Amino acid sequence: MKKNIHKVLIIRFSSIGDIVLTTPVIRCLKKQIPGIEIHYLIKKQYHEIISTNPYISKFWLFDDNFHELIPKLKSENFDFIIDLHKNFRSVYVRFRLKRPASSFPKLNLRKWLIVNLKINILPKIHLADRYFKALKPLGISNDEKGLDYFIPGEEEIDLSSLPVAFRSGYIAFVIGGKHSTKILPDDKVAILCKNLGHPVILLGGKEDRERGDKIIRQTDDKVFNACGTFSISQSASLVRQADEIITNDTGFMHIAAAFKKPVLSIWGNTIPGFGMYPYLPLEYRERSSIFEVMDLSCRPCSKIGFSACPKKHFKCMMDQDLEAIIKAGKERLIQ
Repeated sequence: MKKNIHKVLIIRFSSIGDIVLTTPVIRCLKKQIPGIEIHYLIKKQYHEIISTNPYISKFWLFDDNFHELIPKLKSENFDFIIDLHKNFRSVYVRFRLKRPASSFPKLNLRKWLIVNLKINILPKIHLADRYFKALKPLGISNDEKGLDYFIPGEEEIDLSSLPVAFRSGYIAFVIGGKHSTKILPDDKVAILCKNLGHPVILLGGKEDRERGDKIIRQTDDKVFNACGTFSISQSASLVRQADEIITNDTGFMHIAAAFKKPVLSIWGNTIPGFGMYPYLPLEYRERSSIFEVMDLSCRPCSKIGFSACPKKHFKCMMDQDLEAIIKAGKERLIQ
């Protein structure tokens, strides 16, 4: 079928991590079908994440207005649509365009079973690999080179602009997250920062700024609060230049994996079994360390997260083995 494919539309509206996980699909399409034109439909607020991806020919920015968007998409006369979101909106786009299309196994029923009945029949396959199921009709294979993240030149952070203590190496600690039940509590972040024996830069959005200041007050001058200070790509630049990354289950975990960085990921109410752990090429997989509280009867309590622990105890984060995280963090720094 490759011979008949000249122009494709990839649909993935959100969010940071899920979009970064589509990058192997984009790269393999471009490299395995000579001359292919790749269009990408994404929510406007997430465009920055892949705006400089060299394999994408054109972006379509969705701002909740299908009335104007659909006629423009129809005029492109795509040869094939690759739906990597598989929700009501993406299915609606496929229906309206009436072009050949495929999608991927989303596993919603299996996720529901483990969340609600604790019946685990989840396949041991990463979401990035599941995305490739949508490329089967096109005969595209995974090159196993991992994720991509392209930082615009003007967004690169010159380390000489940072406080002196952080110019010769640092740990990037991603303290934020969309849902509170995926976020390591402030006091535990502070304990880690104080005991890692290395400068730490805290990363997160504007909503994490106050938390970052609170953590700083519990530590010392070797912790720098960068939350809300930099753009997504500027923060990605700090991730790229870090010695290692400590992160909750967030989009920046996947950006760190795109740069093949040592990643220490801390898991709360969600589980790696959902297929969203750091996606690294085989030769880099030993750089990923996963920390989770096992054998909690209430975990996972959601496939996404909550604003507060439904059980009120928050053991999935409160019982994290901080000594093990500190030990692993120090070992990564000397490898």
